[in-house]
Amino acid sequence: MIYDAIAIPNSGTRAQSRSAYEAQDARIWVRVLGRYREPLQLRSALELLVTLVPFVALWALAWSSLSVSYSLAVALAVLNGGFLVRLFAIQHDCGHGSFFKSRTANDWMGRALGVLTLTPYAVWRRTHSVHHASSGNLDKRGMGDVLTLTVAEYRALSPLGRLRYRLYRHPLVLFGLGPSYLFLVQNRLPLGLTRSGWTYWASAMGTNLMLLLALGAVGYAGGASPLLLVFLPTTIVAASIGVWLFYVQHQFEETSWDSDPEWQLHDAALHGSSHYVLPGVLRWFTANIGVHHVHHLQSRVPFYRLPEILRDHPELNEAQRLTLGESLKTVRLQLWDNRSRRLVSFAEATSL
Repeated sequence: MIYDAIAIPNSGTRAQSRSAYEAQDARIWVRVLGRYREPLQLRSALELLVTLVPFVALWALAWSSLSVSYSLAVALAVLNGGFLVRLFAIQHDCGHGSFFKSRTANDWMGRALGVLTLTPYAVWRRTHSVHHASSGNLDKRGMGDVLTLTVAEYRALSPLGRLRYRLYRHPLVLFGLGPSYLFLVQNRLPLGLTRSGWTYWASAMGTNLMLLLALGAVGYAGGASPLLLVFLPTTIVAASIGVWLFYVQHQFEETSWDSDPEWQLHDAALHGSSHYVLPGVLRWFTANIGVHHVHHLQSRVPFYRLPEILRDHPELNEAQRLTLGESLKTVRLQLWDNRSRRLVSFAEATSL
C-alpha cells in the first residue's frame, strides 16, 4: 500500500511512559478478566446460527431481487454487509481461540468463514497476533495496524514522503479505496509473510481457490449481475465498516504510544484501545468489538461475554469511552505527539 513507500525515520525521541502503578493495574486486570475466558458452546453455536442463516438468506433474496429491481438488490446487499461484518467478528474470535473450546473447531470454522470474508484465516491470524503483541509500540509498527507517524518523523520526511502519508491518511483512501484494496487485492497474497513458511501461502491459495470456485458458480448460474450488484456491495460495505472499526479502536486522541523499553504490553492494551460506545443494534452487528480495551487485555474472552465484564466491572465500562459522534472527529487526527502524549492533526502539528 501507500505506506509501504514511506520510510520511517528515527525520531530520536523516547516517549514518556505511563506510571508503574498504571502498568501494574493493567496486569491485575488481565488476571481478573481471565475468569471470563471460557466459551459457552451452545451460545457460540447460536451466535453463529443467527448470523450465518440471515447472511445466506439475504444473499439469496438479493439475488432473486435482481429480476425485480437492481436498486432493491443493491439495498439488500448493503444491509447484508452488516451480517458479513459479524461473520468476520466470529472468525476473529476463532483466531483467538475463544469461540469454541476446541482449537480444531476454531481453526476449521475460521477457515470456512475466511472464504465468505475474503480473509485467509492463517494469514490473518498471524498478522493479527503481531498487532496484539505490538500495539502502541513505536518501534514495531508496520504489520496489522494503521500506520501512524510521530510529529518528529513526519517533519523529517521529504515533501514527497509527506504527500504520501497525507494521501494514506485521507478518509477517502483509508475508508474508501483502502478497504477494497485490502480485501480484494492484498489479502489474496501473503506478501508480508514470504519468509514465514508455506502455511500462509497454503492458507491464501486455498482461500483463493474456494473463493474462485464459489464466485465461478455464481457467475455461471446468474451471470455478472449477482457478482456486481450483490457480491461487490456486500463485500465493500463490510470491508469499509471493518476498517473503520479497526481505525477507531486505536486512533483516538488519548491513545497510547511508547518506544522500547518504556512500552508495556498490558498498559498499551488498556490505555491504547478505545471503548467504542455504540447503539444496541450496532453493538450486535459488530459483535461487541467496540469493547476493545477489554479485548486487548484478554483476547481469549468470547465476544458475547464482553458486556458481562462491563456489568461486573464499572471501572472498565467508564474507561476510554468514545461515542459514535466523538469517533467521527478522530479522522482529523493523523500524528502522534510525544510531548503532549496525544494524537494531533496536521494543522496542530505545525504549531507544536
